[in-house]
Amino acid sequence: MTIPNVTQFASKDPVMERFDLLTNELGAKIAKRIYNVAVLIEKSPLPKTTQDLVMLRASQINGCGFCVDYHTKDAAVAGESATRIHLVAAWRESTVFSEAERAALALAEEGTRLADGHHGVSDETWAEVRKHYDDDQTVALVSLVAMINANNRLNVIVRKPGGSYEPGMFAGMAN
Repeated sequence: MTIPNVTQFASKDPVMERFDLLTNELGAKIAKRIYNVAVLIEKSPLPKTTQDLVMLRASQINGCGFCVDYHTKDAAVAGESATRIHLVAAWRESTVFSEAERAALALAEEGTRLADGHHGVSDETWAEVRKHYDDDQTVALVSLVAMINANNRLNVIVRKPGGSYEPGMFAGMAN
């Protein structure tokens, strides 16, 4: 049996961004407001580790190369282990996540897969979230799932490719 060369299946053209939202005046204003919401969530009592895992998982599901790059690098800079970062995609079959993190990852998946014939977040997942997170943390978690999905959609639509993100590159965008 001959094993095919995987490069024959790859696109010959690099991913080309269709439109840079940040170079457009309206796009930059919208991005700034989205970023400010992200800053509020980041400063919430929801653990930063949980935030990173949730954003990475939603971005993986949505196929957002830029956001996977972004959240993988940010998690690593924040001290997340390579093992946990690599296992986010298979969290259900992994032993490295706490019960609280597993509840947050389940909420991220169910809240992200709304269009996949899913009927929203199950009562079981919601009960697990509420078991581990107080009201403010729950607000932050629900908002985080909504916001990362919005960011993923913006970047996927304009084909913003992964690979160029540098941790901290958007720090001056706040306010």
